[in-house]
Amino acid sequence: MPQRLKLDTTPFIDHLAKQKQRLEAEAAQAPPGPVRDSVLKRLRQLDIAAHLNEWLSSPGLRTPR
Repeated sequence: MPQRLKLDTTPFIDHLAKQKQRLEAEAAQAPPGPVRDSVLKRLRQLDIAAHLNEWLSSPGLRTPR
């Protein structure tokens, strides 16, 4: 019998929050330069993803008619 895959049931927003905490700590320790810039860029992308997720899951969003 094949093994079952365990599905991750953690909400998407929780994954974003966990990554954001990790990257904020990494950015605080990184010296100014290209590595820190890429971490800050990733933080901005996570912020945008959180806003898009909030917008898409809002109760006011309706299907087109």
